[in-house]
Amino acid sequence: KRELGVLFRMSCGQAIKTWETKNEAVAEEAEVVKLYAQVPPITKLDNSLNTLKNCEQLSLSTNCIDRISVNLNGLPKLKILALGRNSIKKIEKLEDLKDSLEQLWISYNQITTLDGLSELSNLQSLFISNNNIKSWAELDKLAGLPNLKDILLKGNPIYKDYDNIEDARVEVLRHLPNLMKIDGQMVKPAEKEAALAPAE
Repeated sequence: KRELGVLFRMSCGQAIKTWETKNEAVAEEAEVVKLYAQVPPITKLDNSLNTLKNCEQLSLSTNCIDRISVNLNGLPKLKILALGRNSIKKIEKLEDLKDSLEQLWISYNQITTLDGLSELSNLQSLFISNNNIKSWAELDKLAGLPNLKDILLKGNPIYKDYDNIEDARVEVLRHLPNLMKIDGQMVKPAEKEAALAPAE
């Protein structure tokens, strides 16, 4: 509690200090830093995150972050970035993670476009369920990611015209034929075959 009453938001720097106290560890040396579900919540990313130079997994989920507002150029080892359950509308400023980031967890936000991912050449898993992706053409923006094998898309409007989830999965494969897993389920050979057939 502070003399000025309840604080309605927490900075990343404050969250890092709280994490250090709770874990009796130095955040700069840690490989896993979990800053999710802060009370009060983090509302804005700031440059204090760039002190986490050893971090391989950073969780900022379940806060009130509305945009990725800083370049994360101080996290050269970051493999997993979790930003789920925030209010993010756009994927941006991730270019500095292009050589390291393998998994992006960004479900339950307000994202409408898949711009901002094309340089993440090591990305293997993209969890982007329950957002606002409306166009199948958005998936084509991921076609140049050579290592992308696992995508979570359910809960986006692109599925709304499909009564049969199998048909939706085949449509995903038409755009991203190298996927091995869609919405938590392994891709079946029959689905790959159907995706190669001309669309009706």
